[in-house]
Amino acid sequence: MTFARVALLAAAFVAAAVVSPFSSAGSERVALSVAIDGAIGPASTRQLEEALDVAARRDASVLILQLDTPGGLVTSMREMIADILASPVPVIGYVAPAGGHAASAGTYILYATHIAAMAPGTNLGAATPVEMGGLPSLPGGEKDNGPAKDEKDATGRPAGDAMMAKVTNDAVALIRSLAELRGRNGDWGEKAVREAASLSANAALQEHVIDFVAHDTTELLQLADGRTVDVAGKKEVLATKGLPVETLEPGWFIQLLAIITDPNTAIILMLVGVYGIIFEFTSPGAVAPGVIGTICLVLGLYALNLLPINYTGLALMLLGIAFLVVEAFNPTVVLGLGGVAAFLFGAAMLLRVEGPGFAMSWAIIGPAAALTLGLALLTGTYVWAARRNPPRVGGEAMRGLPAEILDWQGGEGHVLAQGERWRAKADEPVAPGDSVEVTDVSDLVLTVRRRDAARNGAKQ
Repeated sequence: MTFARVALLAAAFVAAAVVSPFSSAGSERVALSVAIDGAIGPASTRQLEEALDVAARRDASVLILQLDTPGGLVTSMREMIADILASPVPVIGYVAPAGGHAASAGTYILYATHIAAMAPGTNLGAATPVEMGGLPSLPGGEKDNGPAKDEKDATGRPAGDAMMAKVTNDAVALIRSLAELRGRNGDWGEKAVREAASLSANAALQEHVIDFVAHDTTELLQLADGRTVDVAGKKEVLATKGLPVETLEPGWFIQLLAIITDPNTAIILMLVGVYGIIFEFTSPGAVAPGVIGTICLVLGLYALNLLPINYTGLALMLLGIAFLVVEAFNPTVVLGLGGVAAFLFGAAMLLRVEGPGFAMSWAIIGPAAALTLGLALLTGTYVWAARRNPPRVGGEAMRGLPAEILDWQGGEGHVLAQGERWRAKADEPVAPGDSVEVTDVSDLVLTVRRRDAARNGAKQ
């Protein structure tokens, strides 16, 4: 009996030690919140990925994904949807604050969340995949729509229309599959894709696109409480009422990523990097231009690696920069103009796809190309002038300089030239104190002549 009693007490002690931490952890569960404000891109993907990782490690009850976005890149959007679908923590999509919207890519992401909600005064929709399949605008505002209208595909339809139909049908299939998974209105989702339809918060509730309208996160958690959601293939009943909300702020790396993944910023970083390194090579020992240039070049290339770029466009831009560098050291004008043309054509086709916040700005690229050309021409002008009038060095620089006889004996002596004492010789009689002129230099010995003789020779 004694052994049984000891065993029972030990079991109770172990149970208390093991169960109490879980009980306290359960009482401390929170709702984490992350805000995606702005265009959907690589930074947004990284921010959501880190937030989901933190929510899983802390065993959060839910993750509130607050959206206010005009859309963005389809590649980033699909990565975010995949992360939400695989998340072990329920994700509540919440379009907020009032006046915000979840347009284009934001609509697909909202459809993917376990619970979808909107704040009053917000809207969603306009999910037509123009930024998913469209090509970048060409200089002058004309749009390159791919194949010409008179080109036909295998079915006999115009090739451009066939390509757009494929992209649209793919987008419709995606939003319908998300609607079926979450029990939302797939018909309206298709309408948002095909007709760029949009809805206000109350209209979205009536169309069964969202689950409810909430004024703030407190009401959001109250309305979400008790709902059953499918989390990674398992049914889970949400217990969110009264949970404290903790906001996850983006770290410095995500903020940096949001800046450098703007394609215009990436190109400027590349230009600064290339010219910083060139300046370092031409002026060894400066150090700072080389260090700054290397950092900028690496950041620019890293940013472009995260974007859906056309490598032909990137190659043209680099070729254009190379032409401009050669123009700076070997002025021909032709190379300079060719470099600018290659740079602009490369910028026009750099992005394979464009989206809100991820488009080439000719207000930035044009002046950058012009400044680069101006720098190359200015440098080339100095190089050309230096070649036409090379500087005099060594003995050439000494010829014609005035000097004064210090001491003299037997056709040789010493003179003062440019503040220094030199050995000298002359073919004519001179005396200490006479003003002479250097006519030649040989083995650090100056050949001089009287300055009045030089002037008389010049007159004759």
